[in-house]
Amino acid sequence: MNKVVLVTGASRGIGAASAIKLATLGYKVAINYKEDSHAAGQVKEQILSMGGQAAIFQTDISDEDAVVALFANIKSELGPLSHLVNNVGILKPQMRVEQMSAERINSVLMHNVTPYFICAREAIKQFKAHHEASQCAIVNVSSAASRLGAANEYVDYAASKGAIDSFTTGLSLELAASGIRVNCVRPGCIYTDIHRDGGEPDRVERLASLLPLGRGGTSEEVANAIAWLLSEEASYVTGSFIDLAGGK
Repeated sequence: MNKVVLVTGASRGIGAASAIKLATLGYKVAINYKEDSHAAGQVKEQILSMGGQAAIFQTDISDEDAVVALFANIKSELGPLSHLVNNVGILKPQMRVEQMSAERINSVLMHNVTPYFICAREAIKQFKAHHEASQCAIVNVSSAASRLGAANEYVDYAASKGAIDSFTTGLSLELAASGIRVNCVRPGCIYTDIHRDGGEPDRVERLASLLPLGRGGTSEEVANAIAWLLSEEASYVTGSFIDLAGGK
């Protein structure tokens, strides 16, 4: 099987680590990014230096037409998609709900929820048209915030990730008869740049001692779980969630 995976938001953090990990496992990797071409290029160069195969695709995946074009371009350059990692997402500055505007809330939902649906839709089309469907899989990246609520900080972000949990469950049931598996990872306090977007770059350091394991997690640890869920080793796993939150 020609394994081709799209990793959305792959220029940094969990997305970048997942792209690199999957390349080591023989996947051709479509590296999606929105703005940071330099960072995306670094991910590609690291993959190529290891003997892997990768291509870069600049796309704002909150734009439906752009997503349709993205999938056509991936098929043309790397071959039909066989796996998808829905990872892209945004985080706004820390704020209580009573201070949030509709514009902020709608922006978080538009960037964190709708792209997962549209990317899955386009991926499923290629899975069914070009592959043995039972060899194809989707992993959605949610967050421990979907369980914990992120009170006083990011309730809008937590709610968007709660939507991804529901999406994972529903889509996995829709696709089970075809053999396409859909699973989810829920990272907790992971050392990534997203905390800077929220206004507190050292947030993981502040919270690490409060976690049962006493430390923050790494993007590579999350990438390992994603890689397993995509693999044939997880062939009987669908509609499932792996929490990577240090016991929280």
